[in-house]
This record gives sequence, C-alpha cells and structure tokens, in this order.
Amino acid sequence: MRKLVIAISMLAFAGTMAAADPLQDRQALMKERGKLAGQVSKIVKGDEPFDAAAVLTTLQALQANAEKFDAETLFPAGTDQGKTTASPKIWEDMAGFKAAGDKYLADVRAAVAAPPADVDALKTQLNTIGGDCGTCHQTYRIKKS
Repeated sequence: MRKLVIAISMLAFAGTMAAADPLQDRQALMKERGKLAGQVSKIVKGDEPFDAAAVLTTLQALQANAEKFDAETLFPAGTDQGKTTASPKIWEDMAGFKAAGDKYLADVRAAVAAPPADVDALKTQLNTIGGDCGTCHQTYRIKKS
C-alpha cells in the first residue's frame, strides 16, 4: 500500500511539473485577478448592490491571488518570448517588478484587514489597488495594439 501511495504521489508531482508553463500560469493568474477586480468595480459603479460579506469574500480571493504571485517563478528568463504583453523591463528591473507586486499584495491585505463598510470606503480601497495595477501595467506591460 505504501508503495502505491508513493507511486501515485510521484506521478501526480511529475504531471504538475510537466504541465507547468510560466507564461500560461501568469496569464491565468492575471485573468483571475482582472475578473475579481471587475466584480468589485461593478459595485463601485453602482451596477451591483453593496454587500459587505460578498465584498470581503472577493477581497479575500484577490489576496489569495496576490499571494500566488511569485515573480521569479512566473517570469523566468526566456519567457519574454511568445504571445505575451510582458515588457522586457520586467527582466531589466526584476527588483522593481517584485516591489510593485509586494505593494499590491500589501494594499490588498490592508483592504481585507479593514473591510469596507460602504461603497465609498470600497471606492477608496479600489482606487489604491487599481492604482497599483495601473502603475505596474504602465511600467511592466506592453500595450496591446
């Protein structure tokens, strides 16, 4: 039985290693992030009603997403090629890129630690978090044409 468990574990590990693609992984992470940000954006715009519990759940999901961000794993050397909008500036200034990711994570954590009580508070938090996204995109992303 022990050998079977070890064999299954090794196969599962090998399968995840073979499937690991930093380009696809980072794109999936960013798509998820955009979807979550879009959910709270709808509330700020008045398209959806404010629900404190739902907002907190979304902010917690944003935090979990941000915690998965590992610049070195998701942006290893050589992954600036192919279908990507990642700017070469990422690899030229990896320390600055990591700092931008760290700031985003800190701001999302702060939002989770002090959940907004109303739309105005959410708007303030979203402006901070969205500002982090915008700053990073302006510096480290190639605009789609």
